[in-house]
Amino acid sequence: MAEKVVLGLSGGVDSAVAAARLRGMGYEVHGLFLEVGLGGEEQAQHTADELGIPLYIAHRREAFEQQVCAYFAESFRCARTPNPCVVCNPLIKFRALTDYADEIGAPFIATGHYARTGRDAEGRALLLRARADKDQSYMLYRLPRKTIARCIFPLGKAAGKDEVRENAREIGLAAADKPDSMDVCFIPDGDTQGWLERHGAACPPGNFVDEAGRVLGRHKGIHCYTAGQRKGLGVAAEGRLFVHELRPETNEVVLSLEDVYRNEITLRNTHYIAPEYAENGPFACEVRVRFSRRSDRATVYPDGEGARVVFEGAVRAPAAGQSAVFYDGDIVIGGGFID
Repeated sequence: MAEKVVLGLSGGVDSAVAAARLRGMGYEVHGLFLEVGLGGEEQAQHTADELGIPLYIAHRREAFEQQVCAYFAESFRCARTPNPCVVCNPLIKFRALTDYADEIGAPFIATGHYARTGRDAEGRALLLRARADKDQSYMLYRLPRKTIARCIFPLGKAAGKDEVRENAREIGLAAADKPDSMDVCFIPDGDTQGWLERHGAACPPGNFVDEAGRVLGRHKGIHCYTAGQRKGLGVAAEGRLFVHELRPETNEVVLSLEDVYRNEITLRNTHYIAPEYAENGPFACEVRVRFSRRSDRATVYPDGEGARVVFEGAVRAPAAGQSAVFYDGDIVIGGGFID
């Protein structure tokens, strides 16, 4: 008898191909569509019908608005740059998957994320980078180890998105040429400033100042800026200006002629998928300070629920509110929010 797996099915090409691959691996696939008020149910149902799998609708609109959208808005009010997927995955998406898997007796859950899982020498579950350049393990670092132990990521070994789209065409899936989803699913037009204004989270205008406190001009609200930004400032200077710092307590945006580099950052709310790395104090690893392929060598000094990260070389523009994620080769150790 085939083992059951609950797959997050959005109607996009990644989850559609993930479903087909799971079925090809011999699993009994059950689709789950996460309904959070953004539509898309019809596309997901069409994909489920194409593949001949059942689809369950998990209604999580209220939780999504309270735990993801509210977090997103509050972060900008506090001059932080949030990544909502990092919060949504453990609190909403994977919780819905595990809840439904438990309900129907499915030992496994799956998504179309580009990531992999494995086991260490002691048999403990590991979250691993994907093989392709499109690696999404950064977005998953806050998942509990017990959740990772149940995860299957069918696209983790794919060469990239082109391979996945070609696979979808071979199968004859309608989602083969569907455009990629937006970075922030609840802002489909990409207008973050407009969304914040509509949700009462926009900050008032204030002063641009230099590092000595001299007023250089007026800004549109600190929610419009992030550390290292150099476009859209509208301030004349003898050279290119960069956003050096945001000061919510005085509603000031500090500009500098020097780009922003840091040798050290502090983190809050750290989470370890592989806590054994932090059991004996400081540890060396690679650290990503944003969602990209770039990582930098550093030493992590755990400190209660936070940590201090000291880099071997300065890193550009680590932004408060973004995540710093720790890696040992392909292994995701954990991470925390830049403070």
